[in-house]
Order: sequence, then C-alpha cells, then structure tokens
Amino acid sequence: MPRLFAHGPSRDVERKEQTMAVKKAALASNWLSVTDVIQRLGRARENRDQHARLLNTLEGQVTQRRIDVERSLADLPSNERSKVVTRAVNGHRAELRRKSADARLALVREAGRLRDEVAAVRMHFESPMQILMRDSLGSERRSRLIGQIAQSGPTELASLAAFAAATKDKELGAALCTRVSMLPVHDRPFSSYELADALVGESHRNATKAVMEVERIAIETLHADSTFETGRTNLTRNLHSALMCRDEEAVGGDLSDLDTLTTAKEEE
Repeated sequence: MPRLFAHGPSRDVERKEQTMAVKKAALASNWLSVTDVIQRLGRARENRDQHARLLNTLEGQVTQRRIDVERSLADLPSNERSKVVTRAVNGHRAELRRKSADARLALVREAGRLRDEVAAVRMHFESPMQILMRDSLGSERRSRLIGQIAQSGPTELASLAAFAAATKDKELGAALCTRVSMLPVHDRPFSSYELADALVGESHRNATKAVMEVERIAIETLHADSTFETGRTNLTRNLHSALMCRDEEAVGGDLSDLDTLTTAKEEE
C-alpha cells in the first residue's frame, strides 16, 4: 500500500521512527511551552538591542575623542600625532570601560540567563512527534479515538491520517500515531513522523529556531562586549556567528513577527 505524505517509502523517516522508539528518555525539571520559548527570544532580542545601543553610544564617545585629539594636534608630524592619538583614545576607552562595566555586565548576564533557560528545555522540542503526542495528553477525545480505531485496517488508518493532516486535527493525529506504533515499521500505512510534521512541524521548527537564536544572541552579546573592551574585531568570532545564522536558516520556520506567533498560540 502506498504511504501517505511521500511518493514512496522513506528509509530516513523509518530510521527516525525506529530511533525514537528505542531512545531512552532524559529527565529534566525545567519546562517551557513553545510560546514561552518564543517569548524568551523576544526578551533576548530586546536585551541585545539595549546592549547594542549602549555600545554604540560608548563607541561614539571614543570616536569623538579621536576626532578632538587629532584636531588639536594637527600641527604635529603624522607619526607623532598617531602615537599621541592612540594613547589618548586607548585611555578614554579604558575610562569608559570602567564606568560602563556594571551596565554592560548586567546585559551580558541577562543574555546568558535567557540562553540557559531555553537550553535547559531543548530536549522537549527534539521532534514534531514529541510535540504532537504531548499536545493532547490526557484528552478524553483522544482516548476515545484510540479505542475507535483499535481494529482499523491499513486502508482506514491511511484515510484517517490524510483527514487529520488536512483538518489539522491533532487529537486524531496523536491517536493514529499511537495506533500505528503497534504495527511493524514496514507494515505502517503512513509515516507517523510525517503526520506529526504536517500537524505541528511549524511549531517544532519555530521552537528549535528560537532556541538556536537565543543561544547565538548570547554569544554575540559577549563577543560584542569583548570587542568594545579591546577595541579590536575578532574575525573568527564573526565567522562563527555567520555559521550559526546559516544553521538557523536551515531549520526553517518564521520568527519575523513574534507578537503574532505568541498571540496565535494563546488563542489555540
């Protein structure tokens, strides 16, 4: 029988399902919903922007000091003027560094705190299947559906899976995933993983991407602070950040409008 959601049998999907079946659960005491994770991303972005504004102000003062000193030493030979300007600018940067240390440290620590919060719950969003099976846990309707399809054959199960995907019926989808998990992998009329992806894949991608972005923001905030303190840009760190951005884009999902995402989740 042809499988749903794919043109033919997917060995990759089958491997994922087999891995999920035997993987031991890792216990954790922390929990955040998809909405919570996205809200943490919003806070991380605000914190990053506040830190960036502070650094821009400080760098502006450093630049202005350079301009003022260069103007006052216009009559000196260029080599001598360059040395004096460098000493003056470095001294001014050191002074600004001391005065702004507490404010900068608070913002860097907040970025790290948010990173630690979302990193602690990452295991709860490893796959769409996790999210789907957890979504309607304890639902009476889901329990009734499991009973109703207990004797359903492959054709009926395949039809119901297509119906669940089309109507975004998560309870029916979860019940169907439970039912086919009792069948040998090669006898399943549809892929549970692909059904879960059709139902909650976007939530999974958004949560995963949000966790990754919060982690990247924490690293970039620390690096930006280090750049201000030293007055030197680290190209290796910039490359690392670019690679992290690339990995985020590969996940998919759309985090361009966080307010809409959190409002939509609250209304579900």
